Amino acid sequence: MRLGLQVPNFTWPGGQANLGDTFGLIAERAERAGLYSMWVMDHFFQIRGVGPSENEMLEGWSALAFAAGRTNRIKLGTMVTGVTYRHPGILVKTATTLDVLSHGRAYLGIGAAWNEEEHRGLGVPFPPLAERFERLEETLQIALQMWSGDEKPYEGKHYQLARPLNSPQTVQKPHPPILIGGGGERKTLRLVAQYADACNLFARMGKDQVQHKLDTLRDHCQSVGRPYEQIEKTTLDSFSLTRDGRDGTTTPAQAIEQFAALAAMGIDQAIFSLRNVHDLEPFDLLATEIVPVVAKIPVAGR
Repeated sequence: MRLGLQVPNFTWPGGQANLGDTFGLIAERAERAGLYSMWVMDHFFQIRGVGPSENEMLEGWSALAFAAGRTNRIKLGTMVTGVTYRHPGILVKTATTLDVLSHGRAYLGIGAAWNEEEHRGLGVPFPPLAERFERLEETLQIALQMWSGDEKPYEGKHYQLARPLNSPQTVQKPHPPILIGGGGERKTLRLVAQYADACNLFARMGKDQVQHKLDTLRDHCQSVGRPYEQIEKTTLDSFSLTRDGRDGTTTPAQAIEQFAALAAMGIDQAIFSLRNVHDLEPFDLLATEIVPVVAKIPVAGR
């Protein structure tokens, strides 16, 4: 089983003056700990549940490019890019650039977008939900076409590209993995089955709900003739990690137990954020006590 780190919060001790140094150090520590991937949200305002809107929020793709320059192996992705934030052709160029400059370490994490506040605040159009899903599907089609080298015009309902040229092409072949975030059963998981290489579900939904979403994804795969096993299943969680579980935090043994339960359900990669990510302790524990054990846990169905 693989483990990945999401960094959703950039409000750390030391303040903005040390933000870049701290973020770079986190990326280096994540790689040294043996984590498979590192992710940032693609938001422009901080989101509810993490902090007030006014808290520091780095633009996601620039932050990943910075992290790529501080690391050599760890995969890098957005969890996840809102489809409304960038024109599809520009988004594909952005993801391709990260893949090329990182020697093939990019994921394209994408979703239908939801945070109306930052759209309104920055003047970004926020279409109704049904239209956002239409735009998401067209964006997925455009990405796959551009990454295939097909330059013929794309004529969609929302997007028209006269020449979807993409040069240089990506290092990863046939393209960087596309991860779609969300567990919507009628639209989101159908798009995963039809277009994506990976899905992401909230672990906090609980075992029964995660299993139900996986079963729904399996049904969609069957409907479109896609092998369910081709899709990487990932989850997202959040906790604080300490050696002794002080103040209600998670111990290494508890973390391993949680990851093992996910692997038994067929989850390939457990992604999590650390509330104490600015501390050295959780990375020491990951490197010495967690990653070596979890790497040996078999994933059901693999």
